[in-house]
Amino acid sequence: MKMNRAALADRAGWEKVGVALPRYDVEAMVARTKENPIWVHFGAGNIFRGFIAALQQKLLNEGLADRGIVAADTFDYDIITKIYNPFDNLTMNVTLNPDATTSREIIASVAEGLRADAKDAGQMSRFAEIFRNPSLQMVSFTITEKGYALRSMAGELMPVVVADMKEGPKSARHAMSIVAAMMLERFNAGAYPLALVSMDNCSHNGEKLRASVMEIAGAWKENGFVGQDFIDYISDETKVAFPWSMIDKITPRPAKVVQESLAADGIEDMAPIVTSRNTFIAPFVNAERPQYLVVEDHFPNGRPALEKAGVYMTDRDTVNCTERMKVTTCLNPLHTALAVYGCMLGYTLICEEMKDEDLVKLVNRLGYVEGLPVVVDPKILSPKAFIDEVVQQRLPNPFMPDAPQRIATDTSQKVGIRFGETIKSYAAQGRDLGELKAIPLAIAGWLRYLLGVDDAGKAMEISADPMKDDLQKKLAGIELGKPESYNGQLREILSNEVIFGSDLCALGLADIIEKMFVSELAGPGAVRATLRKYLA
Repeated sequence: MKMNRAALADRAGWEKVGVALPRYDVEAMVARTKENPIWVHFGAGNIFRGFIAALQQKLLNEGLADRGIVAADTFDYDIITKIYNPFDNLTMNVTLNPDATTSREIIASVAEGLRADAKDAGQMSRFAEIFRNPSLQMVSFTITEKGYALRSMAGELMPVVVADMKEGPKSARHAMSIVAAMMLERFNAGAYPLALVSMDNCSHNGEKLRASVMEIAGAWKENGFVGQDFIDYISDETKVAFPWSMIDKITPRPAKVVQESLAADGIEDMAPIVTSRNTFIAPFVNAERPQYLVVEDHFPNGRPALEKAGVYMTDRDTVNCTERMKVTTCLNPLHTALAVYGCMLGYTLICEEMKDEDLVKLVNRLGYVEGLPVVVDPKILSPKAFIDEVVQQRLPNPFMPDAPQRIATDTSQKVGIRFGETIKSYAAQGRDLGELKAIPLAIAGWLRYLLGVDDAGKAMEISADPMKDDLQKKLAGIELGKPESYNGQLREILSNEVIFGSDLCALGLADIIEKMFVSELAGPGAVRATLRKYLA
């Protein structure tokens, strides 16, 4: 069996192998969407395919929508040409249930797949046609936090952004420049209202999106490409809104065991590919069942009935509180602690780490004992219940092939939020920072991890991080088995407010972090011994 629109007619065949099919007329949906699109999504990867596109499928299945989504990619065009086009924009969505079962569904809510490639006049013409249509209600994004960045780590505008600002809308290449150029098309067609909705897993995502689009547009005004009337249009949130959101669903890279189970049931051509941009992606998505999407309900041109698909539609403050709850207390800090310690202790799966008594003690103390007392309560979700689900169901899920090595990526960009915010809350509330043990252990563990040597004394690969080289230079001279090789190298790092959100030396936390770090240098096995010592 091959996954394409024609094959959807064989309902009995798909149902025999446990695959749920769309319950609507897919061809009619595609035709309606192409004529009068309502939703464009930039970022055609797994979180979109396995979560966001599935939300619209639910609405289509229940007769609560009659149009689908136009999916676009601004970075990796192979995703469209090799994963979308050959399968008629269908996705095999495999849910990895906590009870060791899986569920399969073909997602057909993507009506069209496009490449946001400035070099392809045909594709860009189609984008312009879509954005000029008054029917368009929302444009959403899962392009990662890096997708909104206009500047390098040094704070300088990237060369492609400089060129886009200089050459104007007709030559837009950066994702944010393309969005600004399409908004100019919409303005020129009638200044129709629209919502631009970041659904990326980063704090104040709508603010980041708005700031980048506005900066591009402002440069175009200075260079004479647009007038003040366009700036006024995209500045007016009654016309162009940038709702904030919080998203949570783990969608790891395609697992071999899932591919093999599909092949065993006669479902063909499910093998993953590696794109020219080094994206590891497959015609199927495997993901956990728990999922959360909280969106600020500010849509000037209307929207799909997302609340009927399980989305929390609320106000900006509640979105912000929910995001802070997840990122600073209930999930992300636990993930990062497991990532760095899992790498050093030789684990390749998060679920296997959750069988390790020492690591379970670490995440339990991190979440329940140190995080919950200062957690931001969003009211729409219980922080305690959220952590319960994370610790008892999500992280231990044996069918979730998520790796600590993946989660350890870009840790320098995460520790300030995932640990630094709780530290700041303790300080602001006058709490005793000496009560903290798990957070200092997580920070000490990350710095020990950067030495590139595991707890057995063997060399290990460090995941990509924009500050890796700089941080490792600061740690130069420190050797496993030689605690005396430490002579204060951490101080410059721990006092860096850019990394941690505050000066940990000034707060008095540096001493305990240094003690833990030096303890983990004692020799092979010292990392585990240190965990046991401080979590006893």
